[in-house]
Formats: sequence, C-alpha cells, structure tokens
Amino acid sequence: MAKEKTKVKAIAKTNNSKRLLAVDILRGITIAGMLLVNNPGTWSHLYTPLGHAEWIGLTPTDLVFPFFMFVMGVSMYFSLRKFNFSMSGSLMLKIVRRTVVLFLVGWVIQWFGMWLRGLYNPEASFWADMFGHLRILGVFQRLALVYFFGSLIAVLFRAKFIPWIIALILVAYAIILGLGHGYDFSLDNIISRIDLAVLGEDHMYHEHAFGERLALDPEGILSTLPCIAHALIGFMMGKCLIDIRDNRERIVQIAVWGSVMLLVGWLLQYGIPCCKKAWTSTYVLITCGMASCILAMLIYAIDVKGHNRWCRFFQSFGVNPLFCYLLGSILAIIFGTVRFGMDAEGSPVTLHSLIYDGCQAVTTSPEAASALYAVLFVLICWVPGYFLFKKKIYIKI
Repeated sequence: MAKEKTKVKAIAKTNNSKRLLAVDILRGITIAGMLLVNNPGTWSHLYTPLGHAEWIGLTPTDLVFPFFMFVMGVSMYFSLRKFNFSMSGSLMLKIVRRTVVLFLVGWVIQWFGMWLRGLYNPEASFWADMFGHLRILGVFQRLALVYFFGSLIAVLFRAKFIPWIIALILVAYAIILGLGHGYDFSLDNIISRIDLAVLGEDHMYHEHAFGERLALDPEGILSTLPCIAHALIGFMMGKCLIDIRDNRERIVQIAVWGSVMLLVGWLLQYGIPCCKKAWTSTYVLITCGMASCILAMLIYAIDVKGHNRWCRFFQSFGVNPLFCYLLGSILAIIFGTVRFGMDAEGSPVTLHSLIYDGCQAVTTSPEAASALYAVLFVLICWVPGYFLFKKKIYIKI
C-alpha cells in the first residue's frame, strides 16, 4: 500500500513538472519573440513579419506581447494558489513589492539610456531629462499594473465570477472606444486624450501611422484596462491546468475555449476592429484564443508525446523571462550607443553597426540582413540565459 501511494505521488509530480514545462516553453517563445521583433538591424528595411500592423490588423509581431500577458496570467494562478487565493498581509506585501519593482525596472532602463546617450552629447543634461522627458508607462509598467489589479481581482472574487468580470471589462472597453473615436488614428482618439491629460505629451510614446505622428501610447492608461482582462483569461486557463489532471482532457478543454475565443474575436472584428496599439477587445479574444490553442499543442507535444528536445532553446528564456527581457533591453541600448569611433562617412561606429555591416556582407537583401541581425541578437541574449538555466539559477522580479 505504501509503495502504491509513493508511486501515485511520483506520477502526480511528473505530470505537474511536465505541465509547467509546457508553460515555460510558451513563455520562452514569447520572450525570444519580443527580443526578435524589438531589435531589427534597421527599422528602415524591416523584414515584413517582424513589423507591427500600422494600425488596424494583425501580424506575427502583434502576437508576442499578448502571448506573454496570457502566460503571466497562467503563472499568476500558480502563484496565488500558494496563498489559497486569500488576501493576507504577506500576500499584499508581495503584490505591492513586485508592482513597485517592475515599475522601477522600466524607469531604470530609460534612465540608463538617457545617461549613456548623454555621454556622447555634451548639450544633453541627464538630470534635466531624468524626469522632464521620462516615459511614465511602458512594457514593464504595463506588466506591473496588470499584475497588481489582476491579482487583486483574483483574490477578492471567486473564480466563478471572473469570466463575468472579463466579459464586463471587454464590453465596457469596446463601448468606450466606440463612443470616444478609439478606433480612429486621430487627435480625437479617447486613448490619446486621456494620456495627454494625465501623463502629458513629454511623458508618452508617440505612434506613427499613415505618415503621421500622434501622441498615443500603446501602453497607455485606458488601454491597460483590457490587458487586465487578458491576464485574467490566462488565469482561468491556469485553473484548467490545475483542476484537470488528465493531460488529454486538459488539451481538449483549453483548445475548445481557445477556439471559441478565436472564432468570437474574428467575427466581432467586423464591428470592433482588431488593433494591437489600442489593445481592442477583439484583439484580446483573438490573441488569447491563439495562445490557448498553442498551449494545448505544446501540452500534447511535450506531455503526451514526450517531444521536448526541440524546445530546450526556449526553456532558457522561459525560466528567467523578465531577466532575459531586461538583459535584452540593456544590451540594445549599449549596442546602439557605445561608440568605437567614426566611419568614413562621419557616422558613429557601434556594436550594432559592426554586427549589422557583417549581416549585410552575407546577403544582398537589406530586409534579410535586418532579420539576420535580430536573430543574432536573440542568440547573444540566449547565452547568459542558458548559463543561468544550466546552473539552475532563477532570477525573480
């Protein structure tokens, strides 16, 4: 009897490990994708699949950040489950601390870039620009806000109410955008108007589309609202992974719900356009549907069939996701800023220019050279990630 109990525990532990591996791989794929699309050789000759949709529409690049948001929601379920989804002083401290750290990390990256660029520009004043031109929101800041409000909703409401909260958020956001010209790339866009009023133009990212430049932050205040629903959908998929023990049943449930979201989002986009930069409700449904279906395929490939050799590259990114993304952000600044002199045309020689020149020597296509540089950049970021993975060092933010 004791041997049977030990065997059952061992099987459960194995299943849990494999399940988590599938989540790690999806997370790793998204981090590698984010590094890839954020670091082309040149923005003027961008390889088409590595560019965002100009405004309305969807490209492969528009999938990477929402996929990470989805996986963050899945991981949020695993994390909050340790606290039995009950609010406590220790849990609240953890939520607030992580939120603050993520915010600060986003700002520190900007400050580092300002400081480094200031070394080569005598007229620039780091101390003047430190707050005067600081972009208040960004990728890390959006993760912080979504984690904070998503965690609060997850512990303050029962799981059976969360799908209704998700639906309420998405419907309300669609109505707000519809009434506030949120689907138009114009000064009347309510997303832009709110950010301008609260943040100020000097503290926002400016989007470019149709040959125009608009103060519209893709990680702005209002568009954070549907991101919370986005993470909560991932949270519910995390619940499926925990509650359902059989891998085949997990695959069916996640794939079915993913297909439903994908279909509904696709049908509704004729009235509610799919737009990443506005993070529209249909964009949430379509990308969460795709992420769910891919997660189901990963569980099938890794857990059911045992095909896991192909995914080891992504596992290095998946176990230390935020560290790898932070490393990539810092390296991108260093590669593009630190100078080693000037070339014959008077342009600064940087690591970025040296590597990109090497890529151009390999191919005559500027788009292919730009994509090759992006791939090499991902490989450079993978090396320290692989070292940490082999040493079983996991850096949590």
